[in-house]
Amino acid sequence: MSAMEVVNKPHQGRYEALVDDRVAGFAEYRMDGEDVVFTHTEVADAYEGQGIGSRLVRAALEDVRRQGRRIEPLCPFVHSYIDRHAEYQDLLRSRSDRT
Repeated sequence: MSAMEVVNKPHQGRYEALVDDRVAGFAEYRMDGEDVVFTHTEVADAYEGQGIGSRLVRAALEDVRRQGRRIEPLCPFVHSYIDRHAEYQDLLRSRSDRT
């Protein structure tokens, strides 16, 4: 597989995984105050089974961490990724943080 780049498109509310300048997948989000609420993740059929989704979510979570924000994973894929990777548990906003 070619190199993959993940870019944040805040005006579109999503992170995109680019392979050879083509969108291979995306993780949609919306802002809730300072928190990032991940709502949907999708990988194009041509890229299924290549780890694109996991690499995309990892890069998005690292970006959120750099920004000092918290997340709410409404998207089942992001939720299960965090369940499997405890190093991202600290990014979860607690229920008492929700408005």
